[in-house]
Amino acid sequence: MRIPLTPHGTRELLLYGGACVLLGAGAWLLHPAVAVIPLLLLVFVISFFRDPERSPVGGPDTAVAPADGQVADIEEVDEPHFIGGRALRIGIYLSVFNVHVNRAPLDGRITGVRYSEGAFHDVRNPRAKSENEANLAGFEGVRGPFAVRQIAGLIARRIVFPFKAGDELTRGQRMGMIKFGSRTELYVPASTPVKVEVEVGQNVKGAHTTILTFLDQ
Repeated sequence: MRIPLTPHGTRELLLYGGACVLLGAGAWLLHPAVAVIPLLLLVFVISFFRDPERSPVGGPDTAVAPADGQVADIEEVDEPHFIGGRALRIGIYLSVFNVHVNRAPLDGRITGVRYSEGAFHDVRNPRAKSENEANLAGFEGVRGPFAVRQIAGLIARRIVFPFKAGDELTRGQRMGMIKFGSRTELYVPASTPVKVEVEVGQNVKGAHTTILTFLDQ
């Protein structure tokens, strides 16, 4: 059975996967039972970079989850860069066992990208939201502006976002990833009438879970 893998993990798969194979071969010579440990590590590395095919649920008036994981918080915050004021933010925590490929929550054209260097706190630490390395992408969609923020965590040390201002993405389209545990956030203007379709603690799947429904004004 073929496991679809993201091309963003090629370097890590060759490096870490190759190391696991070599360790496994050496461990087998010592004792076959010891070889199970590097084998499990190899399975983990391959699993982390899996990239299943998905078609987005819903329609243009719904936003899909930009990541697999658990809804960590739903709150109003200031987002001055691309929303220009108060915004509704939905944060999703990704454990190392989740699919880490991010997805575009809505159709939109990228208006700008802001990368910020920072710390690597565990993303469950409240300080991670403001202090960790992050990438914020602003979009203009049919329903107005929105933004997606990728935040690196304690183990995650690389954010991948292979797009630039002017590029257009469609709902559910792959839009990079964060390697080894992270947080992904969606922002929409607080003034936009929406119905939040998820709750804190709920598990969601990128492109497969509707998280917002835009209401008629």
